[in-house]
Amino acid sequence: MSPTSDATPLIDGLLTKVNDNDPEETQEWRESLDALIAEKGAPRARFILLSMLAEARKKNVTVPGQTTTPYVNTIPVEDEPYFPGDESMERTYRRWLRWNAAVMVTRAQRPGVGVGGHISSYASTATLYEVGFNHFFRGKDHPGGGDHIFFQGHASPGNYARAYIEGRLSEDDLDGFRQEVSHPARGKGRGLPSYPHPRRMEDFWEYPTVSMGLGPAEAIYQAWFDRYLAGAGIKDTSQQRTWAFLGDGEMDEPESRGMLQLAASQQLDNLTFVINCNLQRLDGPVRGNGKIVQELEASFKGAGWNVIKVLWGRGWDQLLAADKDHALEHLMMETLDGDYQTFKANDGAYVRKHFFGRDPRTAALVKDWTDEEIWALQRGGNDYRKMYAAYKAATEHKGQPTVILAHTVKGYLLGSHFAGRNATHQMKKLTLDDLKGLRDRLHIPITDEQLEANPKMPPYYRPAADDPALLYMMDRRNQLGGFLPERRDAPRQIQLPGDRPYDVLKGGSGKREVASTMAFVQLLKELIKEDGIGRRIVPIIPDESRTFGLESLFPTKKIFNTQGQNYTPVDAEMMLSYRESTDGQIMHTGINEAGSAALFQVVGTSYATHGEPMIPVYIFYSMFGFQRTADQFWAAGDQLTRGFIMGATAGRTTLAGEGTQHMDGHSPLISATNEAVVTYDPGYAYEIRHIVRDALERWYGPETGRNRDVMYYLTVYNEPISQPAEPEDVDVEGIIKGIHRLSGPADGDGPEVQLLASGVGLPWIEEARRVLAEDWGVRASTWSVTSWNELRRDALAAERENFLNPTGDQRVPFVTSRLQAAQGPFIATSDYDHLVADQIRKWVPGSYHTLGADGFGFSETRPAARRFFLIDSASVVVKALQALADEGKLERDVVAQAIARYDLTNVNAGTSGSDGGDV
Repeated sequence: MSPTSDATPLIDGLLTKVNDNDPEETQEWRESLDALIAEKGAPRARFILLSMLAEARKKNVTVPGQTTTPYVNTIPVEDEPYFPGDESMERTYRRWLRWNAAVMVTRAQRPGVGVGGHISSYASTATLYEVGFNHFFRGKDHPGGGDHIFFQGHASPGNYARAYIEGRLSEDDLDGFRQEVSHPARGKGRGLPSYPHPRRMEDFWEYPTVSMGLGPAEAIYQAWFDRYLAGAGIKDTSQQRTWAFLGDGEMDEPESRGMLQLAASQQLDNLTFVINCNLQRLDGPVRGNGKIVQELEASFKGAGWNVIKVLWGRGWDQLLAADKDHALEHLMMETLDGDYQTFKANDGAYVRKHFFGRDPRTAALVKDWTDEEIWALQRGGNDYRKMYAAYKAATEHKGQPTVILAHTVKGYLLGSHFAGRNATHQMKKLTLDDLKGLRDRLHIPITDEQLEANPKMPPYYRPAADDPALLYMMDRRNQLGGFLPERRDAPRQIQLPGDRPYDVLKGGSGKREVASTMAFVQLLKELIKEDGIGRRIVPIIPDESRTFGLESLFPTKKIFNTQGQNYTPVDAEMMLSYRESTDGQIMHTGINEAGSAALFQVVGTSYATHGEPMIPVYIFYSMFGFQRTADQFWAAGDQLTRGFIMGATAGRTTLAGEGTQHMDGHSPLISATNEAVVTYDPGYAYEIRHIVRDALERWYGPETGRNRDVMYYLTVYNEPISQPAEPEDVDVEGIIKGIHRLSGPADGDGPEVQLLASGVGLPWIEEARRVLAEDWGVRASTWSVTSWNELRRDALAAERENFLNPTGDQRVPFVTSRLQAAQGPFIATSDYDHLVADQIRKWVPGSYHTLGADGFGFSETRPAARRFFLIDSASVVVKALQALADEGKLERDVVAQAIARYDLTNVNAGTSGSDGGDV
């Protein structure tokens, strides 16, 4: 056990063991303080001390601010509000929920299934949830709109248990826990996902939260976006609140704490974090040698949050009131978290000896108590009235977000085999003795015979339809606006634009050279002007607006800030001045890709969470997207997000001079693993216009049978190129599905070759086509591959159909059908790894040769980098000649002549690419 002492070396950063050179004067000050407290009370003493500190600061006597408070409840007993509910009723059905949650997980571990689940997390958080369900959480039918609830991922059995009692799920449904495919296939109800997964249960879950750390980040941006909707005049969100239920171990994830300052600076008093401080991670204590509650209090308070600690249940109140010299309070502060965990894994006698017995004054407080009475002392997070007081205070607090630090026990009420044990997170079933003990503690009317009949399949409990506690439970949800969690996908209709805004990219760039990033920005500006859809477009930019040519939006569309702009910007006299506003349209997140991705997820699901379709356009350095925040895009896919992910400054060689950590040659490979992402690598502006239009119509246009719940990822470049006008016979279907022809072979008798490229590689193959004809008499056709990924997915889908339908008509993959009439070998290049172009190798109807930029990028000019990677126009020419030689259509020495002619091994001989790096 940790030692106790009268003082520690440090209190809030101040040394307390310093030399006192005038003890008599010190004693006089202490006595004066005691007299002030005795005569005027603690509040007056607090005011005087704060005034003295303010005066000390004026005199340059610095004293660090207090970031922690004593290890007791923040809300004093005398300030606790009246509890408006029927606690007996609520306790009754809370017991039903605890039982059914534990039974569901136990039954999921039955022979032949064995998928298990987590029992202990919900056991510790049930009270936290139920106070909200019965008194605070607003459903979607509430007049003020529904609340946003981020439920703790591992506690999902509790949500299913409640839905079962409410009649939303059947017993067969519960028996499908963690059997999403096999259980429905048996015709025995739906399969339930292990955790909150909207994509797997899209009428139930709203927020995927089990990838820990992502929930806290998204919750902050959800609360911020609610203010954005109100500022834009799209929806009144003034009565809506965001609640995030988190574990204390989860708070070690960088994303959990990394964005707290935004919530404070934007004064998001519509946001409440509830941290379940059961002191345990998945494998052991969070801070065995420390105090995680105190650490979190300091962290949140330092970030500007309102902090409410709920540490001790009502049974402790009389002890703390009798603790005249604060010995118990001191003991609570000095006891380490690892010890608190051990106490709850033992019994009352152990607590008497090893906690209260550590100080004769605290031992005296419980000398007349039985061991059973000591053991009955609850943690604050398991006390209904204490949590109600905290929630009420949080909802009434103004000007700051609130965090509630609730002290609980992991495995609470599950018995000594579970409560507080290091292994409790991995324990997936209750033994027969565990079941009987839990039944008795929860007063569940199930007999020994029923349990003994099949201990691996203990019965669920559902009360009679007219049970008073059930009627009370249902009435509480009716009063608060309906069941939760619930997801609704019925967005209002929006007016999509006609041809006008898209035509801005139809005519090409003429004599100018324009980067594809700028082409997209031109289209974005036109779309923002459109009635019906313009104000629903939400540009999300992580501090790179000027890099992407978006600063022109600042003066007119402005940057959203809940506080407006209370300063004069340094560029106020300039036409493109930096402007912030409470009704701004741009979401400028700072240097924060993780925050931007969280906001993208929030905006892109507004069609479901608010019934208001909003269109996020998240534009970023391509390398800092899937490379850095791929897990968030995965969660966005789970949440059925819709929106544009714009990987600007794309490619491994286009970002002239930057270097290794900026060069993206592989993001299409990462995005290919995310089924919810439709990836494009367009090279020409007219391709972008058709892709963007397809996305908007797919999401919010007439029903076509295509999956609407996808994100469009477009890689765009900062390299200016000559943008051709759209051909009259443009193959729009090919652009959308992944490949279309740019140019056919020249007239003549020479051998043919097919050149394929994507993105910024299109000018290279057009140049190679000309050189092959002029220097070698080879006739080349060129193809733009707008999506290697989509071509592969289509081909795999065709193979699956053919595999399962061997006697029917065999479907031909789209890429094969488009290329099957083409003559000669196929050469593919891009500004990405070989693997990007290699994706379609199997379905190309001929010999297929790829070029790619594998490995790390480096600081260089574009032409030199491309020559080094052998992906430029000269490399395409040589590879085409080599492929023809392999087929016997050219002599092999022609290849050697070409290598020498173009000085292929000399990086300084490269010519593919322009100077400069600006958009």
